[in-house]
Amino acid sequence: MEIHVREARSADVDFARSLYFETMRVMIESAFGWDQHRQEESFAEWFDLLETGIIVADGRDVGWMQTRTDNHEVFLGSLYVKPEMQRLGIGTHVVRKLIAQCRRSSSSLTLAVMKINPAIHLYERLGFHVTHEDQYKFYMRWEPLRGEDVGAI
Repeated sequence: MEIHVREARSADVDFARSLYFETMRVMIESAFGWDQHRQEESFAEWFDLLETGIIVADGRDVGWMQTRTDNHEVFLGSLYVKPEMQRLGIGTHVVRKLIAQCRRSSSSLTLAVMKINPAIHLYERLGFHVTHEDQYKFYMRWEPLRGEDVGAI
């Protein structure tokens, strides 16, 4: 499977919104209860088209991610893959590419993940560790090792 991330365009906003709701609804319902209006407002507040990339597998849009870079830290704010395309290595591929970019720039990679999200196992497998937590989320960090071969991965 050929996987890459392309820049998001304004025409991708509806795709991103609907995929976010599709993949997160069950987790949000169980943690907070679902309020469609509140979720629409929340999405509109934090979604940033300029920070978003669309994940493409074999020529089809299958997900999206949003990252923000600040000094020597990259924050992976969002990573969503269509449910029927999950567990095929797409998320792993995308995160490994992001880790490789962070390794080359000696940047750490951080994220927050809901405690009930099975993606926690992916992040742990790729070398992230929990730095702290709140009632609903684990906050995780990956850091390049000093002296590490930047060509790895």
